[in-house]
Amino acid sequence: MVSVLFVCLGNICRSPMAEAIMRHKVKEAGLERSIQVDSAGTGDWHIGHTPHQGTRDLLDQHQISYEGMIARQFASADFEQFDYIVCMDNSNWSNVKSLPGAKEESLIRFMDLLPGHELKEVPDPYYTGNFEQVYELMDAGCQMLLDKIKTEKL
Repeated sequence: MVSVLFVCLGNICRSPMAEAIMRHKVKEAGLERSIQVDSAGTGDWHIGHTPHQGTRDLLDQHQISYEGMIARQFASADFEQFDYIVCMDNSNWSNVKSLPGAKEESLIRFMDLLPGHELKEVPDPYYTGNFEQVYELMDAGCQMLLDKIKTEKL
């Protein structure tokens, strides 16, 4: 089983959107028994909360399930459980990388999945309000990640 963890700040906007989109793509590819997907936040403000309303609205528009998704905080134990830890911005990357047990070889900056894109970090729609922009990035990047996993691990 290949495992993927998406990480953002509070685990209510970007990382749960990526988790839901990736789970959807994995299911469409018939790989549910081969790829596990989760998400977490580096902060603890939203532990136990469902995804942000803006995230839920966009996922609903695209008929992508977020059922059962609850915010949690990233833990050092995640380094042992996940093959790919995908961070949404440089702050998340630095926070995760500084934790005990960090395995830099498993860390990916999300925007590195979209080489040549003008953005180098995924904007946080909690602050920008632009959930559509983030959805477009997540959709394209998750497809690239799925292709990468198929090539590298399956």
